Amino acid sequence: MAPQTAHSVQPETARIGTLARGWIHQLVDTNSFLELDTIRVHHSSGPGMDRKRIDGDGVVSGIGRIDGRPVAVYAQDPSVMGGALGRVHAEKICRVLDAAERDRLPVVGLVASGGARIQEGVDSLSGYGEVFRRTVALSGKVPQLTVAMSTCAGGAVYQPALTDLVVMIRNQSRMFITGPSIVEAVTFEQVSADELGGWQVHARQSGLCGIVANDVSDAFDRVRTLLSYLDPGRRSVARVRDPEFALPPQPVPLDPRKVYDVRDVVRGIVDAGSLCELYREYARNIYTAFARIEGVPVGIIANQPRRLGGVLDSSASRKGARFLRLCNSFGIPVVTLVDCPGYLPGRRAEADGITVHGAKLLHAYCEATVPRYTVVMRKSYGGAYIVLGSRSIGASAVWSWPDAEIGVMGARGAVNLLHRRELAAASDPDAARDRLETDYRNRILDPSEAARKGQVDAIICPTDTRRVLALALSHSEVTPSHTPAFPF
Repeated sequence: MAPQTAHSVQPETARIGTLARGWIHQLVDTNSFLELDTIRVHHSSGPGMDRKRIDGDGVVSGIGRIDGRPVAVYAQDPSVMGGALGRVHAEKICRVLDAAERDRLPVVGLVASGGARIQEGVDSLSGYGEVFRRTVALSGKVPQLTVAMSTCAGGAVYQPALTDLVVMIRNQSRMFITGPSIVEAVTFEQVSADELGGWQVHARQSGLCGIVANDVSDAFDRVRTLLSYLDPGRRSVARVRDPEFALPPQPVPLDPRKVYDVRDVVRGIVDAGSLCELYREYARNIYTAFARIEGVPVGIIANQPRRLGGVLDSSASRKGARFLRLCNSFGIPVVTLVDCPGYLPGRRAEADGITVHGAKLLHAYCEATVPRYTVVMRKSYGGAYIVLGSRSIGASAVWSWPDAEIGVMGARGAVNLLHRRELAAASDPDAARDRLETDYRNRILDPSEAARKGQVDAIICPTDTRRVLALALSHSEVTPSHTPAFPF
């Protein structure tokens, strides 16, 4: 029997062909994957590492095609040393990131790793540093998507958090800085892996997860959809489709206190079948999605009255800012649908950083260079009016529906502040309040007042919204800004 070489086939080696390569071949077009550094092995002399020189060093990397266009891709194999990253493992990832930088290729990372390889010490830590640095350098230049294929820890969580979007798989993906056993040892807290970093935690609470997929196949379908919006070379293939239904003349309740689902409004404006909602479970008082209007890709930002009345809080501000910067980075025009009573007030909101995080949304709108179109649907008060795509901070055009209200605050609050003495002295305070509120709405809040002062371009019927937006988009020339998509 011939002696085994340093990188000959061992039990762990065989499994890499059926897992990481299998994922990649399921993702990319048939027979399109060019693998790089196929049999590279580590050179570590750490404890037991001489018996673990596995071909490929636990990661498969190379260039493939998705829907006919090239993409840089790598997949970590958790069956090889837990997918842990060492020096060579990192160098293989860095090589495809360098190729993405050179050739302007999107990057898709399929991550499944316990983090830094303990046996390699500082080599594994510096390896992560090299990956981090390249990921940040690529931010805003090419789309970077991550799919968490199983459990990820340590650096294997930090690196995805630097990319544009993270896809998690329901009941399969887990992401945390340190696992349950270390948490228990340090804090004496007993917690399961799912409770610590399952999809529900990151989709609903932390905001790390942009999309939750049902299984691996669904996750890869989501990646293909995302690339059809984010990669400029893929956008021209979209078909123009009519909306699911035409908006009615009055698509939202006239009473500003009544709720409705803004997704019903969006579906009446955009091409049928084109919606790709992001961060669906997180900060549900604001809605963010990619869509198409007569075939043109757009980013939709809309207040969601079903949750907290559509008010802006810290989480909604962070979500909106990140999505807007993503659109701006890759040349996607933004449509903002406004129905917002303002920023969330109160002691808890202030302690939660509403000023800090609210400013991030303002910053994102002010710095954006892509076309930004705003439609005021029902109400737009105070600081929220300014922030959510107003003309004063650079919107390309602003339209209002006829029954919308635009001002510092709603009529009731304004009347209570401005006419306290008059109301207190009135023989019929309720009648006096109704009269004063009506007068305030007509004189101050009516959108025609904003139009006369140049802050609204036109008052349009809701049924004309899609036509007006499509016309505006047809006149827009979009150049990606290369602004980093994740600066905060």
